[in-house]
Amino acid sequence: MCRTFAREVIAPTAEEWNRAHRFPSEVFRQIAELDLCGPLVSDEFGGSNLGMLGYVVAMEELGQGDQSLAAAWNAHCTIGTLPIRDHGTAEQRERWLVPLARGDRIGAFALTEPSGGSDVKAIQSRIVYEGDELILNGRKAFVSNAGTDISYGVVTLAKDVEGNFVALIVPIGTPGYTQGQPYKKIGWHAVDTREQIFEDVHLPRENVLEGGRSGLQAFLASLDAGRISIAALALSLAQAALDEACAYAMQRIAFGQTISRFQGIQFKLARMASRVEAARLLTYQAAWLYDQGRAYTKEAAIAKLVASEAATYCANEAVAIHGGYGYILDSRVARLYLDSKVLEIGEGTNEIQQVVIARQLGC
Repeated sequence: MCRTFAREVIAPTAEEWNRAHRFPSEVFRQIAELDLCGPLVSDEFGGSNLGMLGYVVAMEELGQGDQSLAAAWNAHCTIGTLPIRDHGTAEQRERWLVPLARGDRIGAFALTEPSGGSDVKAIQSRIVYEGDELILNGRKAFVSNAGTDISYGVVTLAKDVEGNFVALIVPIGTPGYTQGQPYKKIGWHAVDTREQIFEDVHLPRENVLEGGRSGLQAFLASLDAGRISIAALALSLAQAALDEACAYAMQRIAFGQTISRFQGIQFKLARMASRVEAARLLTYQAAWLYDQGRAYTKEAAIAKLVASEAATYCANEAVAIHGGYGYILDSRVARLYLDSKVLEIGEGTNEIQQVVIARQLGC
């Protein structure tokens, strides 16, 4: 189903919305009609309960249609939704999770700040409690999905006066909550990504996840799951780059034969295929562990590290195989090349993945 949808609906018009730097909310609604906006949420709260492995399979296909749309869907399904699923009260899940799982709204996750990203504990956003309310002040950077016509707001993280981390929901339209202009990015041109600004934002205490007991752990757990999803997104890009390179090599004539007959090109394709398969097995393993309820932190970090590096490698080689045609923005491989680099940065940089892996090894 996802393969057909990607080929018939997403791929034919992906270039159009990427050139316009426009998030295609109408296509996201079609994904919702396929019951794919709550793959990790139970049917009790409007989801399809597809599981992580099923979600990874779906991502492999949708990501080959367009990385921007798949990236937005990724952020929605994981880091934009899972904190509420895992740490929200029954009332919070009913109010916020159900519309997200049904695809009526798109989820967003605000963690990184202008002064730092990987150093999560150094965040500067602050909340002060006053009676039944809290007042939030701070700024968040590089937040995707919060500025579309189907956005509801964000899940964000701040500290109270005692230094405790507090996860809370900030709805769009709340006085004092504004957004910056969309960033002009190297890739992911159709993903709406902006700064989030909180200036004396008054919120009811009922917007705090789990009464303030979840905090940092809610966010870090969501990042673990999000790394599997980013690995799947990277896998889809690597596979798309390999497919494009193979197809071009088998029809491009040089020196009287297709360039696929030359050993230099064959070696490039062989290395690309090897990295794709390694990334696939690692990503599926992490997803399977997640579904089995087993520890998966190390495996998720390894999958994200290997798959994202496979994506940038394969995109680079696909451009090289296409030669001058690969350097033209009209080519699909050029868009894959531009979209690939962020996969080594988002959901924790690859340097952070190596720190996570080393700690899991006991270092």
